Amino acid sequence: MKFASALVIAGLLAVGAAEWIDIDWSQVKPIDEFDHYWTRLPAEVQYLRHARPSARIVNGAEALPGQFPYQIALLSTFAAGTGLCGGTVITNNYILTAAHCVVGGNGALATGGTAILGAHNREVVEPSQQRIAFSQAGISVHPGYDASTIRNDIAVVRLNSPAVFNARVQPIALPARSDARTFAGMEGTASGFGRTSDASPATSPVVMFTRNPIQSNAQCNGFWSTALVQDQNVCLDATGGRSVCNGDSGGPLAVQDGGNSLEVGIASFVSAAGCASGAPSVFVRISFFRDFIEQNSDFVFAP
Repeated sequence: MKFASALVIAGLLAVGAAEWIDIDWSQVKPIDEFDHYWTRLPAEVQYLRHARPSARIVNGAEALPGQFPYQIALLSTFAAGTGLCGGTVITNNYILTAAHCVVGGNGALATGGTAILGAHNREVVEPSQQRIAFSQAGISVHPGYDASTIRNDIAVVRLNSPAVFNARVQPIALPARSDARTFAGMEGTASGFGRTSDASPATSPVVMFTRNPIQSNAQCNGFWSTALVQDQNVCLDATGGRSVCNGDSGGPLAVQDGGNSLEVGIASFVSAAGCASGAPSVFVRISFFRDFIEQNSDFVFAP
């Protein structure tokens, strides 16, 4: 099945730790429920507007508290409401996420939001949590981001105050400039706070994850097409219905590299046929965007 099979951006947005920030979770929803989300999609898939699949880390497992200390929940505020996404800690000042997590209708940036770091259950008061606000001025979206084609779906967010690193809050490593691996064939770990059941619209309060093989782009294009999956993307096999989905957008795809977690992708989009359909989930390839990340944050790539 190629481009005509349709796609759904796997969306969730953000909010943030000098003082505790209370959040009314009843007012937070995945970005795929926002009307502007559908108007951004290509004309070929507009017919899916009233037939949306449910969203989650499908058929995954609950993480242990602190298992993914780089994982955050990102809550972004738009005129239409607050959306939930994922993201990762790359320095004590900056978060890495998907562009569609912080860009709303008509290309407008989120007015700000909150990043929740160190959470296992994001909905309760945990001693490990840091909730740090960010402003619109702190959002940097790739200048080539195109919502209609899902190109350059990457952004960095500057926190209003630095995070404090501890056992539950740690930055993730990114591929060195000399690292030319595609990571195809390696086991990839995707994590997030997406929906937990096809039968329920509720997102997961706790971190969920799945471990699947990373595909080559040639394998991925057996389902998608080069119009969507290009060198700037990396795909995760979803055989057996284990996949990221709406609400997990902006979150990490990581591999184990020398005993350390290495982020190689950012959750971008999945098939509108459903997260458990077996269609490969598609991520932004970190190594393709090293210059953008370095130029818009204080992260410095190893040689």
